Amino acid sequence: MPGILIDVWLYGNLARHGGQADKGSYANPKIELPENSTIRDLLAVLNLPTEERGITFINGDLSAMPGMQPDLDHALKQDDRVAFFHLQSMWPFQYRHGIAMSEEMSRAMQSSDNQGIHHAYRKD
Repeated sequence: MPGILIDVWLYGNLARHGGQADKGSYANPKIELPENSTIRDLLAVLNLPTEERGITFINGDLSAMPGMQPDLDHALKQDDRVAFFHLQSMWPFQYRHGIAMSEEMSRAMQSSDNQGIHHAYRKD
């Protein structure tokens, strides 16, 4: 079965999921997956629980953030670049407006009561 190669970036404490590519503060493993694999499949290969990731980008488009992870079934393609940031990473509030995002993320934000905008994230 043909596979696809994914360029993965893991930041902060998520670097430990990068195996030999772990450089301490980041890891950049190249992961081969079967065609039609999803973010969920990539997380499984990395042994990375989805709850441990914070902000996520696919090819530069916002695809997930804490409390809103609509990208789990996003189909990956050859040479996609996926960046997973740890939960303590900060993203200035003002940059969220007008950010390029995946179709799944755009739909999720539009359908949420607060459009995905929080001042702080916490588990209730």
